[in-house]
Amino acid sequence: MRAAVVQLSSTDDAERNLSRSAHWIGHAASAGAELVALPENFPYLRREDAERNPLAQDLDGPIVAFLREQAKLHGIVLAGGTLPEAIPNDARVYNTSVVVDRDGSVRGVYRKIHLFDVSLSDVGLQESKTVAAGDEIVVAETGAGVLGLSICYDLRFPELYRALISRGARVLLVPSAFTVPTGRDHWEVLLRARAIENQAYVLAAAQYGIHSETRRSYGRSMIIDPWGTVLATVPDGEGFAVAELDFERLERLRLELPALRNRRLEV
Repeated sequence: MRAAVVQLSSTDDAERNLSRSAHWIGHAASAGAELVALPENFPYLRREDAERNPLAQDLDGPIVAFLREQAKLHGIVLAGGTLPEAIPNDARVYNTSVVVDRDGSVRGVYRKIHLFDVSLSDVGLQESKTVAAGDEIVVAETGAGVLGLSICYDLRFPELYRALISRGARVLLVPSAFTVPTGRDHWEVLLRARAIENQAYVLAAAQYGIHSETRRSYGRSMIIDPWGTVLATVPDGEGFAVAELDFERLERLRLELPALRNRRLEV
């Protein structure tokens, strides 16, 4: 199966962001991708502040409608990065990932569990000021196989991915907007580790570039195979990358190097 990751430079102009998303989804589908992954905050990315996200909406709102339309239009499974899901009676939102099947049906809804609250010398973000944490582990059964859902900062918590694999995931989705300093030193290392230790494909669609006066993302979207080999990478700027996912090879690797079965959980 052929899969693609889309890299965007989203801003606070939602109309532009959806137009750019549709543009690259179409190009990825034309390149033969049956599964297309978008990055975190694909419809709207602004500076972090305490205001309610102006694009906050329910899952029956226009953003999910856009994802469903694009999936049906191109006949693809579309992993919709993340969107700001409204929470009744709460100024915060969920950072929510929605997976849509080829017929436009929603197959998975995941709300980001681990929130990016950090205070580094050159990066300070408190995602929990505007985002509420989810509390459910989610896999999506789709026409492109079983997909394990995660979002950005989740990447640093390997126990989540073990849980996804135990639920049957063979592809791990990591839509992201990694900061430049953490991305430079940790992005590829962590992605390859999650692929190797879980013997799964990893699709990491990322934001790139300057989004506002206080937000900048690292980029380098990539697709990694169960051996930890980077199969495809998007260079700087907007674009997409495509790679073949060979599930027969995945199962063969799990048989030949049975690390998942060799675990001694009783110890």
